Amino acid sequence: MTQHVPSTEPELAGVRNFRDVGGLPTVDGRRVRHGVLFRSGHLAHATAEDAAFLSSLGLHTIFDFRNAADQKLEGPDVELPGVRNVNLPLSDPADGAEFWKMVRDGNLDQLREILADGKGAARMIASYRTTIKTRTAEHSQVLHSLAEDSVPALMHCAAGKDRAGLSVAVTLLALGVERDAIFEDYLKSNAKHRRYKVRRSSDAPAAYSPEVMELLSPLFDARAEYLSAALETIEETWGDVDTYLETALGLTPEHRERLRERLLD
Repeated sequence: MTQHVPSTEPELAGVRNFRDVGGLPTVDGRRVRHGVLFRSGHLAHATAEDAAFLSSLGLHTIFDFRNAADQKLEGPDVELPGVRNVNLPLSDPADGAEFWKMVRDGNLDQLREILADGKGAARMIASYRTTIKTRTAEHSQVLHSLAEDSVPALMHCAAGKDRAGLSVAVTLLALGVERDAIFEDYLKSNAKHRRYKVRRSSDAPAAYSPEVMELLSPLFDARAEYLSAALETIEETWGDVDTYLETALGLTPEHRERLRERLLD
Protein backbone atom coordinates (compact mmCIF):
# COMPACT_ATOMS: atom_id res chain seq x y z
CA MET A 1 0.00 0.00 0.00
CA THR A 2 1.44 3.32 -1.03
CA GLN A 3 -0.63 5.56 1.17
CA HIS A 4 -1.90 5.41 4.70
CA VAL A 5 -5.66 4.97 4.84
CA PRO A 6 -7.05 5.89 8.28
CA SER A 7 -9.30 3.43 10.02
CA THR A 8 -12.66 3.43 8.30
CA GLU A 9 -14.51 2.17 11.34
CA PRO A 10 -13.60 4.08 14.47
CA GLU A 11 -15.07 3.34 17.85
CA LEU A 12 -17.91 5.86 18.00
CA ALA A 13 -19.56 6.11 21.41
CA GLY A 14 -23.01 7.28 20.35
CA VAL A 15 -23.31 6.19 16.70
CA ARG A 16 -23.86 2.54 15.80
CA ASN A 17 -22.99 0.70 12.63
CA PHE A 18 -20.73 3.35 11.09
CA ARG A 19 -18.51 2.32 8.21
CA ASP A 20 -16.87 3.48 5.02
CA VAL A 21 -18.22 1.58 2.01
CA GLY A 22 -14.92 2.12 0.18
CA GLY A 23 -12.93 -0.77 -1.24
CA LEU A 24 -15.79 -2.86 -2.64
CA PRO A 25 -14.94 -4.34 -6.08
CA THR A 26 -16.93 -3.72 -9.25
CA VAL A 27 -17.54 -6.29 -11.96
CA ASP A 28 -15.19 -4.38 -14.30
CA GLY A 29 -12.25 -4.38 -11.91
CA ARG A 30 -12.58 -0.99 -10.24
CA ARG A 31 -13.26 -0.30 -6.56
CA VAL A 32 -15.45 2.05 -4.57
CA ARG A 33 -13.27 4.95 -3.48
CA HIS A 34 -12.56 5.33 0.23
CA GLY A 35 -13.88 8.44 1.92
CA VAL A 36 -16.81 9.18 -0.40
CA LEU A 37 -19.66 6.97 0.83
CA PHE A 38 -20.37 6.17 4.47
CA ARG A 39 -23.26 4.46 6.23
CA SER A 40 -24.41 4.30 9.85
CA GLY A 41 -27.25 4.22 12.31
CA HIS A 42 -28.82 7.48 13.45
CA LEU A 43 -26.71 10.40 14.67
CA ALA A 44 -29.08 11.60 17.39
CA HIS A 45 -26.89 10.33 20.24
CA ALA A 46 -23.51 11.32 18.80
CA THR A 47 -21.09 12.57 21.44
CA ALA A 48 -18.93 15.67 20.95
CA GLU A 49 -16.05 13.36 20.00
CA ASP A 50 -18.25 11.49 17.52
CA ALA A 51 -19.34 14.79 15.97
CA ALA A 52 -15.73 15.93 15.70
CA PHE A 53 -14.82 12.71 13.88
CA LEU A 54 -17.81 12.98 11.53
CA SER A 55 -16.91 16.61 10.83
CA SER A 56 -13.39 15.51 9.86
CA LEU A 57 -14.78 13.41 6.99
CA GLY A 58 -15.52 16.44 4.84
CA LEU A 59 -19.13 15.37 4.33
CA HIS A 60 -21.22 17.25 1.80
CA THR A 61 -24.58 15.59 2.55
CA ILE A 62 -26.16 13.39 5.20
CA PHE A 63 -29.16 11.40 3.98
CA ASP A 64 -31.46 10.57 6.90
CA PHE A 65 -34.02 7.94 5.87
CA ARG A 66 -35.90 7.97 9.19
CA ASN A 67 -39.51 9.07 9.39
CA ALA A 68 -41.07 11.51 11.87
CA ALA A 69 -41.90 8.74 14.36
CA ASP A 70 -38.27 7.58 14.38
CA GLN A 71 -37.05 11.11 14.93
CA LYS A 72 -39.51 11.64 17.76
CA LEU A 73 -38.34 8.41 19.42
CA GLU A 74 -34.58 8.95 19.02
CA GLY A 75 -34.22 12.68 18.47
CA PRO A 76 -32.87 14.75 15.58
CA ASP A 77 -29.41 14.21 14.15
CA VAL A 78 -26.55 16.14 15.65
CA GLU A 79 -25.82 19.24 13.58
CA LEU A 80 -22.50 19.21 11.74
CA PRO A 81 -21.27 22.61 10.53
CA GLY A 82 -21.36 23.07 6.78
CA VAL A 83 -23.03 19.71 6.09
CA ARG A 84 -26.34 19.53 4.22
CA ASN A 85 -28.96 17.34 5.94
CA VAL A 86 -31.52 15.72 3.68
CA ASN A 87 -34.41 13.96 5.41
CA LEU A 88 -35.85 11.47 2.95
CA PRO A 89 -38.19 9.10 4.82
CA LEU A 90 -38.30 5.62 3.33
CA SER A 91 -41.25 4.54 5.46
CA ASP A 92 -44.50 6.10 6.56
CA PRO A 93 -44.85 6.82 10.31
CA ALA A 94 -48.35 5.36 10.24
CA ASP A 95 -47.22 2.18 8.51
CA GLY A 96 -46.76 -0.40 11.20
CA ALA A 97 -47.11 2.08 14.09
CA GLU A 98 -49.19 -0.38 16.11
CA PHE A 99 -46.78 -3.20 15.28
CA TRP A 100 -43.73 -1.28 16.51
CA LYS A 101 -45.60 -0.13 19.60
CA MET A 102 -46.23 -3.81 20.35
CA VAL A 103 -42.51 -4.56 19.79
CA ARG A 104 -41.65 -1.98 22.44
CA ASP A 105 -44.51 -2.57 24.88
CA GLY A 106 -45.94 -6.03 24.24
CA ASN A 107 -45.73 -8.97 26.64
CA LEU A 108 -44.46 -12.39 25.65
CA ASP A 109 -47.85 -13.70 24.45
CA GLN A 110 -48.39 -10.61 22.30
CA LEU A 111 -44.91 -10.89 20.80
CA ARG A 112 -45.50 -14.56 20.02
CA GLU A 113 -48.73 -13.58 18.24
CA ILE A 114 -47.04 -11.08 15.89
CA LEU A 115 -43.59 -12.62 15.47
CA ALA A 116 -43.56 -16.39 16.02
CA ASP A 117 -43.58 -19.05 13.30
CA GLY A 118 -41.63 -16.97 10.82
CA LYS A 119 -43.95 -13.94 10.97
CA GLY A 120 -41.13 -11.57 11.92
CA ALA A 121 -38.92 -12.55 8.99
CA ALA A 122 -41.90 -12.52 6.62
CA ARG A 123 -42.70 -8.98 7.69
CA MET A 124 -39.13 -7.88 6.98
CA ILE A 125 -39.14 -9.51 3.54
CA ALA A 126 -42.42 -7.79 2.69
CA SER A 127 -41.01 -4.48 3.89
CA TYR A 128 -37.92 -4.78 1.68
CA ARG A 129 -40.07 -5.65 -1.34
CA THR A 130 -42.42 -2.73 -0.69
CA THR A 131 -39.57 -0.25 -0.25
CA ILE A 132 -38.06 -1.21 -3.59
CA LYS A 133 -41.41 -0.93 -5.38
CA THR A 134 -42.77 2.23 -3.78
CA ARG A 135 -39.72 4.37 -2.99
CA THR A 136 -38.32 4.77 -6.50
CA ALA A 137 -38.60 8.59 -6.31
CA GLU A 138 -36.49 8.68 -3.13
CA HIS A 139 -33.85 6.29 -4.46
CA SER A 140 -33.76 8.29 -7.68
CA GLN A 141 -33.18 11.50 -5.73
CA VAL A 142 -30.29 9.94 -3.81
CA LEU A 143 -28.53 8.66 -6.93
CA HIS A 144 -29.01 11.89 -8.86
CA SER A 145 -27.71 13.88 -5.88
CA LEU A 146 -24.63 11.68 -5.63
CA ALA A 147 -24.00 12.04 -9.37
CA GLU A 148 -24.28 15.83 -9.15
CA ASP A 149 -22.59 17.14 -6.02
CA SER A 150 -23.47 15.31 -2.80
CA VAL A 151 -20.25 13.45 -2.06
CA PRO A 152 -18.80 12.67 0.37
CA ALA A 153 -22.12 11.40 1.68
CA LEU A 154 -23.35 9.53 4.74
CA MET A 155 -26.54 7.47 4.53
CA HIS A 156 -28.35 6.41 7.68
CA CYS A 157 -31.70 5.37 9.09
CA ALA A 158 -32.31 4.24 12.68
CA ALA A 159 -30.24 1.05 12.87
CA GLY A 160 -28.40 1.65 9.59
CA LYS A 161 -29.27 -1.76 8.19
CA ASP A 162 -32.68 -1.75 6.42
CA ARG A 163 -33.56 1.57 4.82
CA ALA A 164 -29.94 2.70 4.68
CA GLY A 165 -28.93 -0.84 3.72
CA LEU A 166 -31.27 -0.82 0.74
CA SER A 167 -30.21 2.67 -0.35
CA VAL A 168 -26.54 1.70 -0.17
CA ALA A 169 -27.29 -1.52 -2.07
CA VAL A 170 -29.13 0.38 -4.83
CA THR A 171 -26.18 2.78 -5.07
CA LEU A 172 -23.74 -0.12 -5.31
CA LEU A 173 -25.87 -1.76 -8.02
CA ALA A 174 -25.70 1.49 -10.01
CA LEU A 175 -21.92 1.50 -9.62
CA GLY A 176 -21.65 -2.08 -10.88
CA VAL A 177 -20.36 -3.54 -7.60
CA GLU A 178 -20.18 -7.33 -7.51
CA ARG A 179 -23.28 -8.94 -5.97
CA ASP A 180 -21.27 -10.94 -3.44
CA ALA A 181 -19.60 -7.74 -2.24
CA ILE A 182 -22.97 -5.99 -1.86
CA PHE A 183 -24.20 -8.84 0.34
CA GLU A 184 -20.96 -8.91 2.31
CA ASP A 185 -21.23 -5.20 3.10
CA TYR A 186 -24.92 -5.53 4.01
CA LEU A 187 -24.30 -8.43 6.40
CA LYS A 188 -21.61 -6.51 8.31
CA SER A 189 -24.47 -4.86 10.20
CA ASN A 190 -24.82 -8.10 12.19
CA ALA A 191 -21.55 -7.63 14.09
CA LYS A 192 -22.32 -7.32 17.79
CA HIS A 193 -20.73 -3.88 18.18
CA ARG A 194 -22.72 -2.53 15.23
CA ARG A 195 -26.19 -3.79 16.13
CA TYR A 196 -29.01 -1.46 17.07
CA LYS A 197 -29.67 -1.36 20.80
CA VAL A 198 -33.14 -2.79 21.28
CA ARG A 199 -35.18 -0.43 23.44
CA ARG A 200 -38.32 -1.68 25.19
CA SER A 201 -40.58 0.32 27.47
CA SER A 202 -39.93 -1.92 30.48
CA ASP A 203 -36.53 -2.47 32.05
CA ALA A 204 -37.70 -5.65 33.79
CA PRO A 205 -35.60 -8.75 33.01
CA ALA A 206 -38.65 -10.43 31.47
CA ALA A 207 -38.79 -7.68 28.82
CA TYR A 208 -35.41 -8.88 27.52
CA SER A 209 -35.68 -12.60 28.22
CA PRO A 210 -33.98 -15.04 25.82
CA GLU A 211 -37.33 -15.94 24.24
CA VAL A 212 -38.27 -12.28 23.77
CA MET A 213 -34.90 -11.52 22.15
CA GLU A 214 -35.25 -14.59 19.93
CA LEU A 215 -38.68 -13.43 18.78
CA LEU A 216 -37.35 -9.93 18.11
CA SER A 217 -34.18 -11.07 16.31
CA PRO A 218 -35.65 -11.17 12.76
CA LEU A 219 -36.45 -7.45 13.09
CA PHE A 220 -32.94 -6.49 14.14
CA ASP A 221 -30.90 -8.91 12.00
CA ALA A 222 -29.51 -8.18 8.57
CA ARG A 223 -30.38 -11.38 6.70
CA ALA A 224 -29.33 -12.33 3.20
CA GLU A 225 -32.89 -13.43 2.47
CA TYR A 226 -34.11 -9.86 3.02
CA LEU A 227 -31.70 -8.32 0.52
CA SER A 228 -32.31 -11.21 -1.87
CA ALA A 229 -36.03 -10.42 -1.76
CA ALA A 230 -35.30 -6.81 -2.71
CA LEU A 231 -33.13 -7.83 -5.66
CA GLU A 232 -35.69 -10.42 -6.76
CA THR A 233 -38.34 -7.68 -6.67
CA ILE A 234 -36.24 -5.57 -9.04
CA GLU A 235 -35.96 -8.46 -11.48
CA GLU A 236 -39.61 -9.51 -11.16
CA THR A 237 -40.90 -5.96 -11.61
CA TRP A 238 -38.49 -4.44 -14.14
CA GLY A 239 -36.75 -7.45 -15.67
CA ASP A 240 -33.17 -6.51 -14.76
CA VAL A 241 -31.11 -3.97 -12.83
CA ASP A 242 -30.28 -1.79 -15.85
CA THR A 243 -33.96 -1.37 -16.73
CA TYR A 244 -34.81 -0.62 -13.09
CA LEU A 245 -32.12 2.05 -12.89
CA GLU A 246 -33.12 3.67 -16.17
CA THR A 247 -36.93 3.43 -16.13
CA ALA A 248 -37.75 3.44 -12.39
CA LEU A 249 -34.98 5.72 -11.15
CA GLY A 250 -34.42 7.80 -14.29
CA LEU A 251 -30.70 7.09 -14.26
CA THR A 252 -29.37 7.48 -17.80
CA PRO A 253 -26.04 5.98 -18.88
CA GLU A 254 -24.61 9.51 -18.55
CA HIS A 255 -25.83 9.76 -14.95
CA ARG A 256 -24.32 6.37 -14.16
CA GLU A 257 -21.01 7.42 -15.65
CA ARG A 258 -20.97 10.60 -13.54
CA LEU A 259 -21.79 8.50 -10.49
CA ARG A 260 -18.92 6.15 -11.26
CA GLU A 261 -16.52 9.05 -11.77
CA ARG A 262 -17.40 10.46 -8.36
CA LEU A 263 -17.45 7.23 -6.37
CA LEU A 264 -15.01 4.81 -8.01
CA ASP A 265 -11.24 4.65 -8.18
